[in-house]
Amino acid sequence: MSRIFLTLVFLAVTLVAPVAAKAQVFIQIEAQPSLAQAEASLRRYAGQMQDVNGFSLGGGWYGIALGPYNEADANTILRNLRSARLIPRDSYIAEASEYDRQFWPVGANVLNRPTQDVAEGTGTDSATEDAQQQTTNIDPLPQPDPEPSDETVREARASEALLTRDERAALQEALKWAGFYGGAIDAAFGRGTRGSMARWQEANNFEATGVLTTRQRAELFRQYNAVLEGLDLRVVRDTGAGISMKLPTGVVEFAKYEPPFAHYDATGDIDAKILLISQAGDRATLAGLYDIMQTLEIVPQDGPRNLDGDSFTLIGENAYTISHTQAWLRDRHIKGFTLVWPAGDEERRTRMLGEMQESFSRLDMVLDPAAGANEVQSINLVAGLEIRQPKISRSGFYVDRSGTVVTTTEVVESCGRITLDETIEAEVQTANDETGIAVLRPRTPLAPLGVAAFQQNIPRLQSEVAVAGYSYGGVLGAPSVTFGQLADVRGLNGEQEMKRLALNALDGDAGGPVVDAGGAVVGMLLPAREDSRQLPEGVSFAANADTIRRVLEQAGITPSATNGNGQMPPESLSERASGMTVLVSCWE
Repeated sequence: MSRIFLTLVFLAVTLVAPVAAKAQVFIQIEAQPSLAQAEASLRRYAGQMQDVNGFSLGGGWYGIALGPYNEADANTILRNLRSARLIPRDSYIAEASEYDRQFWPVGANVLNRPTQDVAEGTGTDSATEDAQQQTTNIDPLPQPDPEPSDETVREARASEALLTRDERAALQEALKWAGFYGGAIDAAFGRGTRGSMARWQEANNFEATGVLTTRQRAELFRQYNAVLEGLDLRVVRDTGAGISMKLPTGVVEFAKYEPPFAHYDATGDIDAKILLISQAGDRATLAGLYDIMQTLEIVPQDGPRNLDGDSFTLIGENAYTISHTQAWLRDRHIKGFTLVWPAGDEERRTRMLGEMQESFSRLDMVLDPAAGANEVQSINLVAGLEIRQPKISRSGFYVDRSGTVVTTTEVVESCGRITLDETIEAEVQTANDETGIAVLRPRTPLAPLGVAAFQQNIPRLQSEVAVAGYSYGGVLGAPSVTFGQLADVRGLNGEQEMKRLALNALDGDAGGPVVDAGGAVVGMLLPAREDSRQLPEGVSFAANADTIRRVLEQAGITPSATNGNGQMPPESLSERASGMTVLVSCWE
């Protein structure tokens, strides 16, 4: 511990070494490709050391540098900071000419250059660069004198003494947000807090006394809360839902009750939504709500989530939206909220979310389950919210006891993920575009009800066949079986690898097994052709059993075979065909 303490003392001494009048240099420690990332790094470094600066580097890059120092001091400080592992090992000495406009700390100008507006990610042409080079030797613009204080230091200390512990902690939080404080939020105004106050005062053109006056505290909080301007955060008491909390009333307004939610929809350009969650229930109800929330379109699939006894937190993130849901079970009442906010507005979203969480309060009542009963109902809606839907759903069938599935290549193209029966993750083992056959492997082993046995004998023309498939994309919850006849053992152009069927199939049936009267698989139904020819109604095509077997054997799978020619009653045939059939879904 003493070694760490001495090291920090030494660093503190070296970091405040006087700057020589000769050429200034800096210690370049990081470069970030965006202003937001640079500011996050700057706040982290400013909490650990002094002389932290942020400069535009041009070309959309932003640098974090320490200084300015004379060259001898800079080399000593660079070695010490590297040894203490406070900066990256690839940090180096940089000339002042390598930097453009300074943007951190706010109002600082250690380069002594006229300020220039540099748009993030904007390059400069040669004429602009020449103009910039000509400005490097211009005398610095005159700086305004520090504003007179609204209170003396003694008066400022007296007004500060009246602050509550929470107010003192909030002041530290605001200083930390502004990048001037890196210590603990402990409401204790020690040397670190005083130093951060002085640096904030200096950066904002106030006398650096280390004690904020009443007006300066107001200005600090104005800066801190500027990100929330336009949201019009106000406490809303929703007596129907039994919840009181701050909501951004400038962005959303109450729309309707659809138990268990009170909907607050967007009123302007910001694509936001807030749900207040309110229902009676127990732990099982809470767990059910947790599962249902994850099926909703407003909750992206990626992101941390946790169900823990009497509460859950569910965060969904994608390139467009961030959804944050929290719910708690107390006294057999489940209450909580969901905030849906556009991605890329993280600072404002985080600050607003904190205000909402801190202000959340439970009232006595719970949302009436009959509220909103007259709203339009749909199988694709839950409490007025859209359920996440796949891009496309087709059929498939199991070909071994570990759950390997044969399906059509149509359903596996450009998928973010693939599921079997909407819940089991699967991946493509092989896809043969020439035959239209794809083979899928479940990511966890399965025990299917039925497995295909492929017919080795050539089926007779005009013999009875049936297709099992999810004709309506899983809406019915179970496969349908459609009966027909084998019209030809070849395609219309004599293709040997397919059969023509006299059978009325729907799009969702594609990929499903074609079985003979004894339940043996004689093919896989192919999607309807997309060419200029208009075929008569009742004409379908199927990849034949030999073609499917070849694709499976190339994938290292030996399917079951049969040469039986028996017949089953239609009910038994339907049960057998349905038992091997599975819904295959492709998701964004």
